[in-house]
Amino acid sequence: MPRINLLPWRDEERKERKLKFLIALGGAAVGACLTAFVGYLMMDSMVSAQEARNQRLNDQIVELDKQIEKINSLEADKARFIARMEVIEKLQRSRPEIVHVFDEISKQLPDGVYLTAITQTGSRLKFEGVAQSSTRVSAFMRNIDGSSYLKNPELDIVETKKNNVQGATFILFAEQAGAAAAEAEPAKPRKRTQTTPAPTTGAGL
Repeated sequence: MPRINLLPWRDEERKERKLKFLIALGGAAVGACLTAFVGYLMMDSMVSAQEARNQRLNDQIVELDKQIEKINSLEADKARFIARMEVIEKLQRSRPEIVHVFDEISKQLPDGVYLTAITQTGSRLKFEGVAQSSTRVSAFMRNIDGSSYLKNPELDIVETKKNNVQGATFILFAEQAGAAAAEAEPAKPRKRTQTTPAPTTGAGL
């Protein structure tokens, strides 16, 4: 019976399987590299796209911040303009009132009392002057108390002159009454100082 040696055939088959395995392994490695490369390109593209979107968002945020700052500036300008308009309207309304006040001061000033300065802060008036006696100052305060445009007289200082000179210097305060003063009360006080020549009356005891 003839004998057949199968070892060479098995070696060939083994080598062929090993070659196929190496080819498959190489193909898998190349595929994995290609997949990784494609994935890297896709991720890089996605990152670049996201960074571009983020940059657009940042640019829009900066632009919105500029617009908000401009709007806030306009709002502040509007508030200042409205405040100025309110001040002007109050001054317009109080213009005839202050004329009545000064006319009332000249009417209520007794004989023998002379004003040297009048200062106004808000609705509060400060009178500085000279009187022939302290009783004349008291008469002036009573006249203020009964006036339609002045109220709440308050004596601050009265000093009798020395060296045998008759008379006294005084400082007293009063408040402005009427529509203009009532409108000025709720608002924040605006300090306005004015000094006017004092109205004079005939002297005489």
